[in-house]
Amino acid sequence: MNTETLHSRPLGAQVPDWTAPDAPVGDVLAGRYVELAPLSAEAHAALLYREFAGHDDVWDYMPNGPFSSASQYHRWVRDHEGSVDPFFYAIRNLESGHWEGVASYLRIAPQAGSIEVGYISYAPALQRTRASTEAMYLMMKWAFEAGYRRYEWKCNALNAPSRRSAQRLGFSFEGVFRQADVVKGRNRDTAWFAVIDSEWPALKEAFEAWLAPANFDENGQQRERLGDLTRLVRVASDPSL
Repeated sequence: MNTETLHSRPLGAQVPDWTAPDAPVGDVLAGRYVELAPLSAEAHAALLYREFAGHDDVWDYMPNGPFSSASQYHRWVRDHEGSVDPFFYAIRNLESGHWEGVASYLRIAPQAGSIEVGYISYAPALQRTRASTEAMYLMMKWAFEAGYRRYEWKCNALNAPSRRSAQRLGFSFEGVFRQADVVKGRNRDTAWFAVIDSEWPALKEAFEAWLAPANFDENGQQRERLGDLTRLVRVASDPSL
């Protein structure tokens, strides 16, 4: 094969002056409604377990849990605090003052400019709150401002609430990897979603408009839905929802 023929093949767009971003180092992420701090067994485990206790369905699609005791959950947190990948955050709802959730960065690939958000476990008190949405906004914001090009979300393909959440947050559906894993003795097909850096400016504007106090009435009810604000940014739809 001659050189001319070889060079006629389509190639990806050049990425000029590409510099790999830094990996997460444990910055505290703080917003109007929420604060995220590196997960610590001593600081967070007992308080988080108190919020999770009695709500075993939180763990249905998670690789960890459910936890039968505070000591069992403490051991899990102790074993994972300080992990570099996944890198775990504890989430404090500033409106309640309580630590009510956990999320992490994982599959951290600075050379590819790709990072995933996952291990998202929200106690019922945090679910469907401004704090829960702002937590996801702050993690996405950090990633793109650090220089990542791709921000991923993956979930069990049967987890319809997680799939809806991904699209509400502006992630585009990219497909299902069949028989991607075995979790807790069960097959897992994995649904893939992502946001890329060119979409971030519009998504940032959508998040900030939704999170603004003016978007909520005196009872805390939203005036505009985030999904409506992010819909035009998403480049793919999920026909199963």
